[in-house]
Amino acid sequence: MPTPELISPRSARVAAARRLAKRNFRGKDRLFLAEGPQAVREAAGHRAGGEPTLVELFATVEAAERYADIIGAARSAGARVHLASEEVIADISTTVTPQGLVGVCRFLDTPFEGVLAARPKLVAVLAHVRDPGNAGTVLRCADAAGAEAVVLTDASVDLYNPKAVRASVGSHFHLPVAVGVPVERAVQGLKDAGVRILAADGAGDRDLDEELDRGSTMGGPTAWVFGNEAWGLPEETRALADAVVRVPIHGKAESLNLATAAAVCLYASARAQRASGGCRSVTES
Repeated sequence: MPTPELISPRSARVAAARRLAKRNFRGKDRLFLAEGPQAVREAAGHRAGGEPTLVELFATVEAAERYADIIGAARSAGARVHLASEEVIADISTTVTPQGLVGVCRFLDTPFEGVLAARPKLVAVLAHVRDPGNAGTVLRCADAAGAEAVVLTDASVDLYNPKAVRASVGSHFHLPVAVGVPVERAVQGLKDAGVRILAADGAGDRDLDEELDRGSTMGGPTAWVFGNEAWGLPEETRALADAVVRVPIHGKAESLNLATAAAVCLYASARAQRASGGCRSVTES
């Protein structure tokens, strides 16, 4: 395939990519930006609904040479590949130090009904989480712990915020994420699917260590509900859960931040499920 010419900074393609930094344009076009080699590599290998996720890729000449495998994967996926100057990449990018690759991707969110139909065994629910870095990091933690889905409630941050995409380090492309789900619907739907609901809260009346020691309940299908960074979970949300669980603080720290607490909780459930011989689907006898 012939090498493409360097794209003009005044190109309509550049302008269209640049505007995806804003949420209203992302929603209108149902497209978002993925920056850096890890995210672009994952996007190039991902398909949703039979369609390739990566639709367009901007790369500096240096990045195209360094990451020739990613460029090849992008072309194989049918993405348009544009060589661009560092100035063009900086114009499109939302980072202070761009890594020379910026991909334009189709939205990935999964209908909540699809999440339920898969009968997930471990789910993270983000209720009123507003910080995009935290949301992306929780998504990454859920992916690492082996969770099968993430749910963002209707009052949470945009899944495709550039900071959230960067913080997930490619995990956007690894597991189903449902967005815009009212918290009551999320909890009730998961309960109806046979999933136990645990609300993570520093003021919880149950201790995570104690829950693990009991063993019998932590090994089953579980959804953790994580609240807002500043004020946690409101009482009405805690009341929806089967249990409100706190992560024990054994040292002198005042608290854990959201992403750290989420990692502890998700890994605790993952370990309990493995220790019980593997969490069985709620459809299995």
